[in-house]
Amino acid sequence: MARFRTWVGIALAGALSVSLAGCSSTGGKRAEDARKAASAQGKAAVNTPRWTFAMITHSGDGDSFWDIVQSGAEQAALKDNINFLYSQDDEGQQQAQLVNAAIDKKVDGIIVTLAKPAAMKSALARAQKAGIPVITVNSGSEESKEFGALTHIGQDETIAGEAVGEELNERGREQAVCVLHEQGNVGHEQRCDGVEKSFEGKVERLYVNGTSMPDVQSALEAKLQTDKSVDAVVTLGAPYAATAVKAKQGAGSKAEIDTFDLNAKVAAGLEDGTLGFAVDQQPYLQGYEAVDLLWLYKYNADVLGGGRPVLTGPQVITKDDAAALADYTRRGTR
Repeated sequence: MARFRTWVGIALAGALSVSLAGCSSTGGKRAEDARKAASAQGKAAVNTPRWTFAMITHSGDGDSFWDIVQSGAEQAALKDNINFLYSQDDEGQQQAQLVNAAIDKKVDGIIVTLAKPAAMKSALARAQKAGIPVITVNSGSEESKEFGALTHIGQDETIAGEAVGEELNERGREQAVCVLHEQGNVGHEQRCDGVEKSFEGKVERLYVNGTSMPDVQSALEAKLQTDKSVDAVVTLGAPYAATAVKAKQGAGSKAEIDTFDLNAKVAAGLEDGTLGFAVDQQPYLQGYEAVDLLWLYKYNADVLGGGRPVLTGPQVITKDDAAALADYTRRGTR
């Protein structure tokens, strides 16, 4: 499948009951999925108590990345006989309020993102005081242990950025723009930090209003029109890659468009050469393992990571890898 950087230590948590890769053929994989779904008939695979887990993320409305995270979590919840509650808000204080609401409901476990950790600290302290186990996911690996979480599941954003910088070096790029679409998101800053750390060329940060794709396009198009030396654009989320392509076309730029995260449109763009490469952090795996690890903790006091994050990426994906992943992206698991 897609290659992993040899200098990145990836610690995958446990074995999934449903493998997402390694099948001899797409048809065989689909048949196997159908067989397992039919045999399960929507029933749990265990007879443990029906605990309630709440996942609260910093997603905005309509973000397809978080649809994949949620899908993975829901699949694990079904298998583990979990009553799964999902909520989200892209404002830190509102997200903290959702965590407090879950605590008030006396849930049995909480999964939470720490894109804006300062806003979340007191809520997680309250969860710890209430004896509710917490797993952080996706963002906040550096604050997770300090805030009392059992473990963190996701990718190290700085390492992911370094992987991008190394790939840009291999492609002979000299000047890159790192497009940040959510101000205040520490993970996004860390990604650009990582690019700057490993990239031998020049990196400039461009802050855009990620809630408006027309604004994103116009801001990037203006940058590419005024600076023809830019030969690489790095977007920090899959939905923004297509917008960056439009900005490139509008500016008459020859810059390569690369992105963090993967979806069906990104896979198609890699195949047809519209995009150069993508960095996948496997969001389905993040959601699935977060629920599964909470269940394991409740059932058997198991904890993974040894005090360190359980890494699900980065995985650098190019045109050579896209076809093999296309079916998975279309079904919403990659």
